[in-house]
Amino acid sequence: MAGDRRPYARDNDQRDSVKRRSEARQQSASGAEKGATRRAKFVSNEESVENKLKLSTIGLVKLEEFQRIKGELEEERQRAAANTLARSAAKDSDPEAQPGKPTKKQRTKNKQPRAVLSFDDDSGDDNVVANKPRKNPDVDTSFLPDAEREAGESQQREALRQQWLRDQEVLKQESIEITYSYWDGTGHRKQATCQKGWTIAQFLNQCRSQVPELRSCSVDNLVYIKEDVIIPHHYTFYDFIVNKARGKSGPLFNFDVHDDVRLENDIRVEKDDSHAGKVCERAWYERNKHIFPANRWEAFDPEKTYGSYTIRDSKQGASKRTW
Repeated sequence: MAGDRRPYARDNDQRDSVKRRSEARQQSASGAEKGATRRAKFVSNEESVENKLKLSTIGLVKLEEFQRIKGELEEERQRAAANTLARSAAKDSDPEAQPGKPTKKQRTKNKQPRAVLSFDDDSGDDNVVANKPRKNPDVDTSFLPDAEREAGESQQREALRQQWLRDQEVLKQESIEITYSYWDGTGHRKQATCQKGWTIAQFLNQCRSQVPELRSCSVDNLVYIKEDVIIPHHYTFYDFIVNKARGKSGPLFNFDVHDDVRLENDIRVEKDDSHAGKVCERAWYERNKHIFPANRWEAFDPEKTYGSYTIRDSKQGASKRTW
């Protein structure tokens, strides 16, 4: 049995050695092919230049011609190497740049516009971008600040103010007829012509020239009473006319006088008719201010509202009525 096993062992050893030798040959062949490929990469340019030089210098060629052709081929090889280097550097800097694949910049440029939310019909083109909203020319913008408009309005207001002042000056120059009564306990009717812009002091000075009893008195010693109100000397007739001022028993701005507004008219209805003003000496007023009619007189107060006039009814036990 031992003799039978030995031939089988030798056969196995032979098969193993043959297998190992075949694998070694295959490995050496593949290594040789890889080395040849690497060498071909590095010497391809050299061989191409040499081949071109051989093809360009067939036969007898002068040394200068040979050197010129060789220099041109070297320059061409260097240019090709430089182009290859530039392409490899561009690939390294932009890894996405692959042949046939668009770059990032190109993809951004070719990117479709984002869809815009719209409630219109879907039949329209989805790629149409909504128009930018425009201003409505019919909207009222008068409330917005506008320097040019404000300057124009300011000029217009100033022009109107100047026109109003001119109109008031014309009004002050108008003449009025004033009926008054020199009062020394009894009335003596007189009339004086003056301007609306005159002060009470100017009016009293003219009264002095009309009443002989007052010529010896100065204006400061005279008193003017209108509608039971003592008028200060610095006021003008224009002030009462414009402001429609009134006294205790009637308006101060009417100077036309009637006999008595309460004799033929309803006493419950006040009229714009005016009573004649009184001019008297201050000394007489001081002596008689405790008796009628001087006891009703009081100094004019522009802040006071005198309201409606009052009368006494003797039949009702001297009770006071007000309308």
